[in-house]
Amino acid sequence: MLGFIESVFLVLTITEFILGNLVNGFIVSINGGHWFKSKKISLSDFIITSLALFRIFLLWIIFIDNLIIVFSYHTHDSGIMMQLIDIFWTFTSHFNIWLISCLSVFYCLKIASFSHPSFLWLKWRASRVVVGMLWGALLFSCVCTMSLMNEFKIYSALTRSEDSPNMTEYSRLKRQEYNLMHVLGNLWKIPSLTVSLIAYFLLLLSLGKHRQQMQQYSIGSRDQSTEAHKRAMRIIFSFLLFFLLYFLSFLILASSRFLPETKIARLIGVVITMSYLVGDSLILIFCNNKLKQTFVAMLPCECGYPQPASKGPFAS
Repeated sequence: MLGFIESVFLVLTITEFILGNLVNGFIVSINGGHWFKSKKISLSDFIITSLALFRIFLLWIIFIDNLIIVFSYHTHDSGIMMQLIDIFWTFTSHFNIWLISCLSVFYCLKIASFSHPSFLWLKWRASRVVVGMLWGALLFSCVCTMSLMNEFKIYSALTRSEDSPNMTEYSRLKRQEYNLMHVLGNLWKIPSLTVSLIAYFLLLLSLGKHRQQMQQYSIGSRDQSTEAHKRAMRIIFSFLLFFLLYFLSFLILASSRFLPETKIARLIGVVITMSYLVGDSLILIFCNNKLKQTFVAMLPCECGYPQPASKGPFAS
């Protein structure tokens, strides 16, 4: 029999699971359908579609993990089930985060304007740079997943020590080492966060420089370049906010072993994680003209949607 708190969290996760699949499925269907019809796709649309697809995989993994926590908590951290969930969750999570970083870099290189030779060299090769980042992200995600092998070895040694008599102190040390490895595993996410922060601040500097030029030549502040800067910054800033929320959820999940109410802490972490996968995907829809127009047109209360006045990296 489920308690009141477990029932509330189960309803929340089911709701977020359904919304997440609908929102990300919408992105995949619209961009995938356009790709199928035109036989081509822009790099930004490819990244967004891949992001939505991997988020669907991640939603299913998290939902299955949540069901195990709610209905069979005593078996959650044992056996092959725990290892399979950890492997798939780690890979899809890291690759999702790096896809966001790749999108941030792409927007930065396409929109920001600097005269430094290094930046110009990257800007002229923006597509190649981002494609290279995608391959690097795939490799990095595999390395992060491979690092779980050490955790599994520690857990295996811990299981054997707990089954043996007179191994209390050794078991305690191994348990502390295993829990610490789980917490430190979050440090793998710092490089992708750093890349997104750099892209955001470069756009901020570029916008400030662009505004000074507009004031110098007495040009209005709502020109196309300024609006593109602002929209890119809103997207990346939203990514960063939701990423910090996502990072917080992983800290809660990893640190739950040190908290008195372990089961509740894990359920809170799952709910926060799934809310990130829903909210961040909604931002992708409303910051992309093609997805936004289609989405608004599907709403029953849709009363006409004005066409965008300008094209840019978000209009595809």
